[in-house]
Amino acid sequence: MYAYIKGTLEEIMEDCVVVETGGIGYNVKVSTTTADLLPGIGSEVKIYTYTLVREDAFSLYGFLTRDDLEIFKKLITVSGIGPKGGLAILSVMSADALRFAVMAGDAKAIAKAPGIGAKTAERVILDLRDKISLEDTLRGIGAPAGKAGASADVQAADNVMKREAIEALVALGYSASDATAAVKKVELHEDITVEDILKQALKYMF
Repeated sequence: MYAYIKGTLEEIMEDCVVVETGGIGYNVKVSTTTADLLPGIGSEVKIYTYTLVREDAFSLYGFLTRDDLEIFKKLITVSGIGPKGGLAILSVMSADALRFAVMAGDAKAIAKAPGIGAKTAERVILDLRDKISLEDTLRGIGAPAGKAGASADVQAADNVMKREAIEALVALGYSASDATAAVKKVELHEDITVEDILKQALKYMF
């Protein structure tokens, strides 16, 4: 219903915030991570929202980025994970960390969220594995100088190199989540090779 709310941050409570816009104060439920990243009271904020409408409730859930909102929407499609569970997971890990955990099958990382047991964490991995791709995780790695607006072919070639570097790191014994996180930190340039990416990524593994 609401794409986002932009207004003045009036209150920050344990599990929600109040944003005033147009003379109306909106209660928006947020994760502890989102609450920690918010500016001070009185600042202007823009919060992307998910609206939950039930017979006995009308609730808004808020996120600072569209990426967090989209991963939350995927989370709540998992059986046993409602909005409360989705926020709990995003309170202990970022959207990227969740993608890494799903790809790596790291149920222990997901189960660190309050109220999320081992079986539920495994269900998250099972249900989201086909909804989260390596390309989703690698998306957002900054293009190097001179490659802004790079063609789809160039971006696809970059992703192939990143995938090969990740596969090489996994073959060396690193977890898929650690390997992906390291490769994501590598800044690409026009003449970079898979070997270059691998060497630079290894520096982030220690």
